[in-house]
Amino acid sequence: EQTLDNGPEEGDVLVLGWGSTYGVIKTAVEELLAQGHSVAHAHLRYVRPFPRNLGDMLKRYKTVLIPEINNGQLVKIIRDLYLVDAKAYNKIMGVPITKSELVEEIKKHLHLTASLS
Repeated sequence: EQTLDNGPEEGDVLVLGWGSTYGVIKTAVEELLAQGHSVAHAHLRYVRPFPRNLGDMLKRYKTVLIPEINNGQLVKIIRDLYLVDAKAYNKIMGVPITKSELVEEIKKHLHLTASLS
């Protein structure tokens, strides 16, 4: 069963990760939670099969953001399997995603969800 690593059970943005993105997602989400934003973090421990409750979890957030250090393989699978408009944040330059980069990307999606409300 998939659990949240941090943040509210439902809200504006869920940052879904797997593998080596754990640390940067954790610290970025903690920073934004401390600022009072509605953001959560869930990290997949395995991807085959996906946890049974993952689809229900994804649907409790206005936006699902998936940061990956590749061309976005996971976001494509999530879109196909769960029919959610997951957003990709991809970095393929051979260096990790930084906390400040991810915080800025999450804030963009927080502002988008606020303008839709």
